[in-house]
Amino acid sequence: MNQVVDTVRQEIIHAIKNDQLVLPTLPEVALRVREIAEDPEASIDQLATCIGNDAALTARIIKVSNSPLLRGSQEIEDLKMALMRLGMEYTCNIATGLAMEQMFQATSDMVDKRLRDVWSRSSEIAGICHVLCKHRTNLRPDQATLAGLIHKIGVLPILTYAEESPALLKDAITLDRVIDTLQSAIGDLILKTWDFPEELRRVPSLHMKFTREADEPDYADIVTVAMLQSYMGSDHMLAKIDYSKVTAFARLGLDASGEEEEDLSEEMEAAMQLLS
Repeated sequence: MNQVVDTVRQEIIHAIKNDQLVLPTLPEVALRVREIAEDPEASIDQLATCIGNDAALTARIIKVSNSPLLRGSQEIEDLKMALMRLGMEYTCNIATGLAMEQMFQATSDMVDKRLRDVWSRSSEIAGICHVLCKHRTNLRPDQATLAGLIHKIGVLPILTYAEESPALLKDAITLDRVIDTLQSAIGDLILKTWDFPEELRRVPSLHMKFTREADEPDYADIVTVAMLQSYMGSDHMLAKIDYSKVTAFARLGLDASGEEEEDLSEEMEAAMQLLS
């Protein structure tokens, strides 16, 4: 099996180097939102016009603004009020992440299910990232949420490749090995290609380096802990990790047991529904 994994790995790396493996591109609405975010002269009205052209994204943004994590005293029913509650930076990052959901679809049922599973888990992890960031760091919760949504982005081109390789698609164990081996490096490459902020570009690879050293907590740390917490109590191999060896917990000031304080448990419940 190792030989098969290595062969596929070499083929994918070769395809990337020779521009034969098409890396995913951000959806048009996400590109427009990011342009507005980078324009210091941009207004809430411009952002509302951009997002308002996408009915599904508009509904999701309004739903996020009414989340228990962000909710004010009154329920919001229109986009502009939602944007005013969330603010430009938060809206731009959340809109970018939510717009990416349309990328996690495929023509074959098997690949489609895998992609939807990845998106569902990433959405849950992104919500946990929001809470951890807010309570445990001085970093930006909107960036942390986006980090959670993009940490597995490297899966996309691998599954695109698998769709055209029936033998690999039928061999789930080998496909999982290929994904585990390659997704981190490919994810970093995609985020660099998309010109994402420097602090997010290596989240796909760094969040799996459980013993890495760093002077300050960063977005990869937040994703690491959020991911491990999302699998806690399950049969997944990540639930069997020895948390005492995961340096991200200490940098976030968390107990290595991985158990969050009682006063955050309600927020964690809401967080896991934030983007669902």
